[in-house]
Amino acid sequence: MVSPIGYDERLASSDASDQSPLRLVGFGSNHAAFGIAGVAGMSGTLGIDFGTSNSAAGICVDGRPQLIELEAGEQTLPTAVFFDFDSKKMILGARASEALLNGDEGRYMRGLKSLLGTRLIRESRMLLGERLDFIDIIARFLAEVKARAEVATSQTFDRALSGRPVQFHTSDDKRNAQALLDLTEAYTRAGFSEVKFLNEPEAAAMANRDVLAAGDMGLIVDIGGGTSDFTLFRQQGDSGIEIIGSHGVRVGGTDFDRRLSIARVMPQLGMGSDIKHAFGDDTHIAPNAIFNDLATWAKIPFLYGPDTRRAAEDLQKYAVHPTRLARLVKVLEEELGHDLAFAVEAGKIMANTPGVENPVIKVGMLKPKAVLPLPTEMMTKKLSKLADQIGEAAEVTLAQAGVEATAVNKLIFVGGSSLMQVVEDALTTRLPSAEVHRGAALTAIVDGLAIGSAEAF
Repeated sequence: MVSPIGYDERLASSDASDQSPLRLVGFGSNHAAFGIAGVAGMSGTLGIDFGTSNSAAGICVDGRPQLIELEAGEQTLPTAVFFDFDSKKMILGARASEALLNGDEGRYMRGLKSLLGTRLIRESRMLLGERLDFIDIIARFLAEVKARAEVATSQTFDRALSGRPVQFHTSDDKRNAQALLDLTEAYTRAGFSEVKFLNEPEAAAMANRDVLAAGDMGLIVDIGGGTSDFTLFRQQGDSGIEIIGSHGVRVGGTDFDRRLSIARVMPQLGMGSDIKHAFGDDTHIAPNAIFNDLATWAKIPFLYGPDTRRAAEDLQKYAVHPTRLARLVKVLEEELGHDLAFAVEAGKIMANTPGVENPVIKVGMLKPKAVLPLPTEMMTKKLSKLADQIGEAAEVTLAQAGVEATAVNKLIFVGGSSLMQVVEDALTTRLPSAEVHRGAALTAIVDGLAIGSAEAF
């Protein structure tokens, strides 16, 4: 990997007011051949991996990917924003998460990519004295990525080669098309005059071509925060790679977080509790809606309104055992939803880190020093269905291309959630003759986008 271009945070500024028109152009298709020719100097197009959990940017310099430090010393930037009520500014990346965990007054948002193609993306709300929808918020994030890249490289980037999931929404053509229009509009509002899109696993294939010998066939397994994507490709030697087929499914790391949260954390807040009727002795189970939304990264900000808080207070009032529902009231009143989500994510990572014994979810925000164990058997039981969905999607990728599993020489894992053992087991079982290779988990896609940016326009 070439050393990343540095970013000086003191010099960066962003202006998302540029509303210049943008032309949508598709880039890449099945059976397309991507050459990797040497490029003199620096590409004038910015490759952007806008991810559910993390984002990155890079350019092509002399035919090689050059990543840009969007935060000092870091090749990736958390896809998170925080509207600071005291400074009246929007901050992003690691600083946004720090502000949340420090208890600063404001509104934190993460998982915005998951809203593309849904009605929520155009819901507007007052933030720091402005009425913004979520396309505005994504646009301002992208505008800051653009500004920081320009500071780091002393170049102006009016064009972008952006990654995209193969499918934003599984088996829903209308929502997939709308999601791409939403993302395109976000790039427009961010100040880009042109953007082209490349399937994220195809970008990862470009970055991992050297893993294969000439004639070999590899399957990219890209497990991101919101989707899992697959690209089947053949190494063609000096002429580049041949994309044989791509497929995707809307299952990703945030779904694993959600499943663990519902299984281990939400019962501590009263999920599944008996609630007495206002009149009589009958009971019913507490409605799941609040708990399901509280376990979903992208929906947490919608729960802090007075209606939801009143609903939680009513559940506590009529609960047969009110102690756990009191915790739900506390989480909503003190806006601890994202703190819990971070704790679940950290527990998941701990449980998939080699050598770590007795992984736990640390929920000290509910009760001092409290932890919830995550034994391997429980993790496997709760997450195996999601992992099987990912494995089945890989089988669909091969079936659509008419390729037998035994023909795949390399199984290449990329994406932050690809490190989960349950995911690896689901894939290696289905492709037993393929050798496993782990690409750069967080940067394989942006590496390929940076390479592709040289010839995108």
